[in-house]
Amino acid sequence: MPQSPFKSKSDRSALRQLALAIALVFAVFCFDPAGMAQQSTAPTGVSQPQDQATPPNAGAVRESNPSANTSNKLVAVGMRELSPWSMFVSASLIVQAIMAGLVFASLITWTIFIAKFIELFIAKRRLQGAVHSVAGARTLGEASSMLSSDRSVMRSFVAAAIEEIKLLPGLDSDVGVKERVASSFSEITRSEARRVRFGMSMLATIGATAPFVGLFGTVWGIMNSFIGISKLQTTNLAVVAPGIAEALLATAIGLFAAIPAVMIYNHFLRVTRGYLDLVGRAGGSVMRQLSRDLDRMHATSMRRAAE
Repeated sequence: MPQSPFKSKSDRSALRQLALAIALVFAVFCFDPAGMAQQSTAPTGVSQPQDQATPPNAGAVRESNPSANTSNKLVAVGMRELSPWSMFVSASLIVQAIMAGLVFASLITWTIFIAKFIELFIAKRRLQGAVHSVAGARTLGEASSMLSSDRSVMRSFVAAAIEEIKLLPGLDSDVGVKERVASSFSEITRSEARRVRFGMSMLATIGATAPFVGLFGTVWGIMNSFIGISKLQTTNLAVVAPGIAEALLATAIGLFAAIPAVMIYNHFLRVTRGYLDLVGRAGGSVMRQLSRDLDRMHATSMRRAAE
């Protein structure tokens, strides 16, 4: 009979303890899910068998918790890239309509800015040249001939003054002529003010309403997000974040449309005020020339009467 290599009782006891520890570890790794999780964190150099890495009841656990599987799928979907275009495409139809309307309003704002900038620049240059030309004229007739090809408001002032002189019933009524010319000049100035301010009311409307329109889109989008949260029965941030981001995009576009509109409106308000001051100076120049012509006509009449 062969002799056992473990002669002493202490050696045999140590052997039994080692066998028991090995069996316990094997049982933990095979039947305990926590042991599987610890196994997944082992160094990459150590390979584990496929049958030990997956517990036998894993399929039953997944089948018994369908809401967890749905939540995991939605988390994967919610972690998609959130670019402005993808958020616009994923938004609801009402929020998309609001965003498109705000983008169109921003396009209108910049179109008005370019058009009014060119219009006011050209009008100011023309009026400055006309005022300089009329300042060197000796009579209204000479000023009218100088402004034959001019397209500024100065030509309207001179034409109105000449028309009132033609309708003059007598030289003793020059005060009434000046009143009628002043009334005509006021109408011309108001008409010019309406012309140069055309489109500015649109800027004011966009600047005042665009933030609230964007806020309405945000409220609508967040409401839909909370409805989706109640249906999915999850508060995972990865699931909630895309809907809230899509809703906040409407407010961002509203501010993007409103801020330039307000700034451009204030800029053109100053520019048109300066231009209308120049129009008033032009009307005053023509009125002074009219007064000189009337004085000249009075002097000529008195000279003829004296002769």
